[in-house]
Amino acid sequence: MGAMKQFDAVVVGAGPNGLAAAVELARNGLRVQLIEAADQVGGGTRTEELTLPGFLHDVCSAIHPTGAASPFFRSIDLNVEWIHPPIPFTHPLDGGKAVAMHRSVEETAAGLGADGKRYVSMMGPLVEHIDDVVDDFLTPLTLWPEHFSSFARMSALGALPANTLIQRFKTEGARALLSGLSAHSIASFKSPGSAGVGLMLGAIGHAYGWPLAAGGSQTIASALADQFEELGGVVDVGHKITEIEEVDSPIVVFDVMPDALYRIAGRRLDPAGRRRLLKWRAGAGVFKVDWALDGPIPWTDPLSGRAGTVHVGGEFEEVRLSESDVASGHHPNRPFVLVAQQSLFDPSRAPNGNQTAWGYCHVPASSDRDMTEAIESQIERFAPGFRDRILDRHTMSSGDYENYNPNYVGGDIGGGQFGLKKVLQLGRIRPFSFGNGVFLCSSATPPGAGVHGMCGYYAARAAMSTIGYPAIADASSS
Repeated sequence: MGAMKQFDAVVVGAGPNGLAAAVELARNGLRVQLIEAADQVGGGTRTEELTLPGFLHDVCSAIHPTGAASPFFRSIDLNVEWIHPPIPFTHPLDGGKAVAMHRSVEETAAGLGADGKRYVSMMGPLVEHIDDVVDDFLTPLTLWPEHFSSFARMSALGALPANTLIQRFKTEGARALLSGLSAHSIASFKSPGSAGVGLMLGAIGHAYGWPLAAGGSQTIASALADQFEELGGVVDVGHKITEIEEVDSPIVVFDVMPDALYRIAGRRLDPAGRRRLLKWRAGAGVFKVDWALDGPIPWTDPLSGRAGTVHVGGEFEEVRLSESDVASGHHPNRPFVLVAQQSLFDPSRAPNGNQTAWGYCHVPASSDRDMTEAIESQIERFAPGFRDRILDRHTMSSGDYENYNPNYVGGDIGGGQFGLKKVLQLGRIRPFSFGNGVFLCSSATPPGAGVHGMCGYYAARAAMSTIGYPAIADASSS
């Protein structure tokens, strides 16, 4: 295939980060082409009728705390309606009990008994300075962060293994709440930095909520694509790039995983860039089930029916063991399950008063085991009668996920194996630049996984620095 029409920049891959990179480049006056292998934009933000007609399911991402907090999304006034459930998330426990994270730190603490004061002293300062925390941690790290005091406070706790932080708390409820948050790291609770994922998501939840996008996660991608085209950008879907020679542009930004970038562009990269790509490793995978239901999930506890997200996994030790099993390459008998209940708060998701539900658990990379029974048993444990409400289900294994979106290598939705090495990529340009005009903007770059567009924004700024723009600009005003 011959070279394409000349553009100032080309973005390959139209997930949320590729879309964000394209918007940032275009709004700074560059002529930009966005190329996507699938037939529609979205990547991890797509919504489809996976089960029955009229039931709209988020295929990948569903709940968007980092989207609500994203400085880039707020700077471009992204045209998405965020729906905030009354309770961001709950964590059911046996015996009809549950612990909840409310928007208010104090209301959350009131449900944690003797650990309430400890929770307020830990989470309160992070929430009070949340804009500074977000500025420092949804960005490539530097040796001297802009907001040093809030950075130091977050780092002192966040660098800990989740085990260490959680065991500072004594009550079953507090430990369960923090274990559910920390499990979003998709890592062993012994891993340094796993506490930081939970702290960040918790602080963002208190300050910005854990919302869903009205109409489905696809609306996020569609809003970004609309804005890009309004800026004069050109979208080319259904076009897979296999060699960089197919692209005629001095700047090429890839929203792909490092192994794919190496295959596509390895010959053009500088030696240091190639070596960095070869060090990347995929993380654990996921197994997901979407349900069409004839009514709400019948949770035993009184709180979970008001929550957008429900962390299903029991007490701290059970969640810890589940994540440890996965990190060791085993399938947990009682997996930690993340459940989303979008249709309770967005009636457009299901017809005639029916409901949808979305749930997944972590599994070893490239697992082909069917976890449907294990997942549904966990939900049934805290919501007896759940199975009786299932009209239809759709499952996706780790392999199905990779087939659907090649960025989910082995079913890894996190952009690579968790660890401080991934987090501590210092510098304003280095994490994104691989030499000779080639840049990476996927979730394998800082600040990592989540539908926030910040990887794309910072990669675009790094790319523009090669033609005279500052490498980093304030996302709230650039």
